Amino acid sequence: MNITEKIKAKALDLGYTKVGVCPADDFSDYIQTLKGRPLTYDFYINRKTNPLLGAKPKTVAPEAKSIISLAYGFAHIDYPEKLLEKIGRVYLARCYNPKEDMISGARYRLFADFLKENGCKILENVKIPEREAAARAGIATFGENNFAYIEEAGSFVIFTSVLVDTELDYDKPTVKRPCPPNCHLCIESCPTGAIIRPGELEPRKCISFNNWFTQEGFAYNVTTHIPHEIREKMGVHIHGCDVCQEVCPRNRKVLSEASFKDNFLERLAEKFDLAKVLNMDEKYYEEVIKPIMYNYIKGIRYFRRNAAIAIGNTGDEQYIDDLEVAARDSDALIREYAIWALGRIGGEKAKVILEECLKFEQDEKVRNEIKLAGARMGLLDNAT
Repeated sequence: MNITEKIKAKALDLGYTKVGVCPADDFSDYIQTLKGRPLTYDFYINRKTNPLLGAKPKTVAPEAKSIISLAYGFAHIDYPEKLLEKIGRVYLARCYNPKEDMISGARYRLFADFLKENGCKILENVKIPEREAAARAGIATFGENNFAYIEEAGSFVIFTSVLVDTELDYDKPTVKRPCPPNCHLCIESCPTGAIIRPGELEPRKCISFNNWFTQEGFAYNVTTHIPHEIREKMGVHIHGCDVCQEVCPRNRKVLSEASFKDNFLERLAEKFDLAKVLNMDEKYYEEVIKPIMYNYIKGIRYFRRNAAIAIGNTGDEQYIDDLEVAARDSDALIREYAIWALGRIGGEKAKVILEECLKFEQDEKVRNEIKLAGARMGLLDNAT
């Protein structure tokens, strides 16, 4: 068994679903896509990790020879519906950017140790385009919804690229998009119209983008503001959205066969509640939110904002009292989105709260939100 075969065997032994190997050459098509849409991807191109550099591995790490692409599928889990309608599967599976004390983090650490023990130097801090590497390494194909697929898990898969200084045996690329002819269900079903054509996304319309990129100082040319027309289409998604994957015929089989009960998630689902997220404290965050949503959002305020949007979109008056508490919060961001949610739900009690808040609110953005909410409800016509 040569070194490439040993590496693949070890990866599968550790629980990875698939593994492939490709040369560390430039990802020219990926670079062309990003450079061809500079206004669309400015927030991404200008990140500290600089994906344009990572798409030229040998420029960053001249000794780079090979990329080992690891795939971990998570479609087998029968996720609790209470969580699934609000949180993407990849976050519930705790396999994306896992911490070292998580099982997926330990899996990668063991694999990395194996590589080092077998003379392979891992070249770190290079942002490899994961899906493109997986297709080049022969383990994935693409979909119209911009996701990559493997046969065993559909698009419910996480790819990890390991750049090494060792010349390995390379696999045959599978760079193709074998979607059913004339199928555009993902495009037609996207709640916000973010998939503008096959394989092309408008990121700022995507629910996931609006869930987490809209943080102060998080990304270039992005603020905390989520456009009103997007909020109304976000449903109850507070951390990721799987709609374009759920409707995909290529995922039908793996979704229908999902049967494994994750008892950790089952227990967590019992504690999960939108109202509690809206007005949560540090304890609730540590126990319920952080274990499954630790990736992008570090500030509690953004989870609370997202919960306010979700609550507003339920249209359920049972949340009015919770929104009233949030509308009087010390954080203007929370007040702003709680006010929006009150206007979205409407009703006599919401009207009274809006009128009271307007009397004392000093923040101009929040005052404007109160007036907009009132106008939508046909109220506060004489507010000043």
